Amino acid sequence: APPADSAVSAGNVSEAQAHTAKGQTLAKAGETAGALDEFNRAVALDPYNAQALYGRALIYQGNNEHNFAIADFSAANGLNPQKVEPLLGRAISYIAIGKVKEAAADLDEASEADPHNVQVWTARGQAYERLGDKAKAATSYNKAVALRPRDDTARSGLARVGG
Repeated sequence: APPADSAVSAGNVSEAQAHTAKGQTLAKAGETAGALDEFNRAVALDPYNAQALYGRALIYQGNNEHNFAIADFSAANGLNPQKVEPLLGRAISYIAIGKVKEAAADLDEASEADPHNVQVWTARGQAYERLGDKAKAATSYNKAVALRPRDDTARSGLARVGG
């Protein structure tokens, strides 16, 4: 039987990778509109392209379009479970829209996936501080400071929660 129209061909995958690479280059250059176009093309060709979904999510996040960002971070996380970047990105967007419990859950998972990621520990401290859990916030900020002693965000967070 011929493949269904919805099937992703090898040609689509390689073309999507080319659009993703171009999108990443444009994003680094600050050309977010062009980057978004490239990521959209890549996802249209290959909806399983986690890098394109992640790149597009970062642009949405930068434009304060957090619900779109969360959807793309979630898709990228589903394609690459236990990868820190989509979890951290989604947590940051969750915090921005006030879904702090969801953010904390993502940051718990991210801290297990990469226990040496300072950004994860600092964000986790901020999430638990907002939730009023000073003990978990202090633990998180302490880990961030242990990994990067001059991290001002983590140090000031630690001072606020009395850790």
